[in-house]
Amino acid sequence: MIKEIIRQNIAETLQTLELSQDREYTVEVPNNPDFGDFSTNAAMVLAKENKMAPKALAEALIKGLKKNKFYKKLEIAGPGFINFHLSPSLFQNMLWYIHEQGAQYAASDMGKGEKILLEFVSANPTGPLNIVSARAAAFGDTLYRVMKYVGFDPAREFYINDAGNQVDILAESLELRLRELHGERIGEFPFEAYHGEYVKHLAQRLNALEGVKVFMMTEKDRMDHLKEFALSELLEMQRLSLEKFDVVFDGWVSEKTLRAEGVVEEVLSYLTEANCTYEKEDAIWFRSTDYGDDKDRVLMKSDGSITYFVPDLAYHLTKIQRGYTSLIDIFGPDHHGYVPRLKAAFKALKYDDEMLEIIYLQQVNLFESGERVKMSKRAGKIVTMDDLVNEVGKDAARYFFLARKASAHLNFDLELALQQNNENPVYYCQYAHARICSIVKKAKKDRILPKTYKKELIQKLNKPEELALIRKMTDLPGLLEMVALHREPHRLATYAEELCSLFHRYYNKFQVVNPRSKDLSKARLLLIDTVRMSLALVLDLMGISAPEKM
Repeated sequence: MIKEIIRQNIAETLQTLELSQDREYTVEVPNNPDFGDFSTNAAMVLAKENKMAPKALAEALIKGLKKNKFYKKLEIAGPGFINFHLSPSLFQNMLWYIHEQGAQYAASDMGKGEKILLEFVSANPTGPLNIVSARAAAFGDTLYRVMKYVGFDPAREFYINDAGNQVDILAESLELRLRELHGERIGEFPFEAYHGEYVKHLAQRLNALEGVKVFMMTEKDRMDHLKEFALSELLEMQRLSLEKFDVVFDGWVSEKTLRAEGVVEEVLSYLTEANCTYEKEDAIWFRSTDYGDDKDRVLMKSDGSITYFVPDLAYHLTKIQRGYTSLIDIFGPDHHGYVPRLKAAFKALKYDDEMLEIIYLQQVNLFESGERVKMSKRAGKIVTMDDLVNEVGKDAARYFFLARKASAHLNFDLELALQQNNENPVYYCQYAHARICSIVKKAKKDRILPKTYKKELIQKLNKPEELALIRKMTDLPGLLEMVALHREPHRLATYAEELCSLFHRYYNKFQVVNPRSKDLSKARLLLIDTVRMSLALVLDLMGISAPEKM
């Protein structure tokens, strides 16, 4: 917000001086605090078009800007930079503005209602969600929350891969476990089958509901029934796991349904009509190398079956047909080969391939007692989303998944996530919120907390630590826009920790509530309660609770 105030002041000064301002210039925080709170290269950028030397233009700008009471000191540095040393009154007024904005602080219409579809998790419906899905869920849902807050019109979608060989194997695995329940000796369980305990549980549930009736069906009917039962049960399991993780999808799209509706055949027709397919070795190929891919791709195999690429492309075309102008897919690191062929198909069908964006989330490693936990399903080893949430809680799980940027491998320290001290970053942030709530509650009990704050109280807040807290809060609108535009939810965790660090430092140095100085106490209560509100907003955008006591 302060950057925009400075930009506005520069624009008004240039207009008063009747000078041109057609070129873009920057307003940034200097790396060296000795150079002021903010610095601009406006004089250097605009000097040529105004036929002035940069330093001369800088002097003219400073002369006009000095009329503004918010600037304590303005100085020229180097070839024509202008350094701004801000007055406490600017920060004080910013605090009052944030306080008045309340729960809507930092909300904006920056996204201009652009329809964006976020696809994430989209795990095969053949088992419980794992920790990789948990990271995708936390990342995608938080990005959705931030985008919505800054004015986009986003939606969350889960693509169900409920067709293909993996579903056949699931049904066969379930039948084998069901036969075991009825006393058959299966021998060694097939290597390619699903071995998880959840398949046994599915068999037990189906047996309790239907008993031997399943074996009275024809083989085809039985397999279709087993598929339908297993998919229904496992999808509900996944939905409940996500709900427990505070993630709700706006839509669930079935590959099986897409196939039944004929969308897949339409895609093959579209590609053929675009003259970008050919036959080779009894298969149908897509000329994807003509559109930037490293090799051509098979669309239909010699046996008449289609490759998974075709329904995936069909699904993405339905996204465009539903009016979404930006498609964001959040995938694991094993999908890198997926993008070139999909973008090639977009180009072949005359769609803008730039509307498709793929975000890759790197691997998650669990650590316990300093040792990496092997990803197995042995007893006591956490591998599923439910296991992790049950062990460390939803808040800690989401925070740890969000704390690292998407392109970085994530080492999840189970012991750290369970610690109830300041070493645990989520505890550190939640405790700051709870502490402020406790201070405000005590002030209310002691009849120091005002029913409404008066604006003149802000003038009492001039300590460097107080101004630093206010300044950090003024960074929030720009931060949220950056998170949305650059797809970087990890910045929320960094911001929360920095804000809490400033608060704890302030709290340890100054007495917030002092009965002998009621006006100063009220001013400081206004400050910390605004910090609480800002912190609660950030935690909520991360899908993390802001407790009032701990």
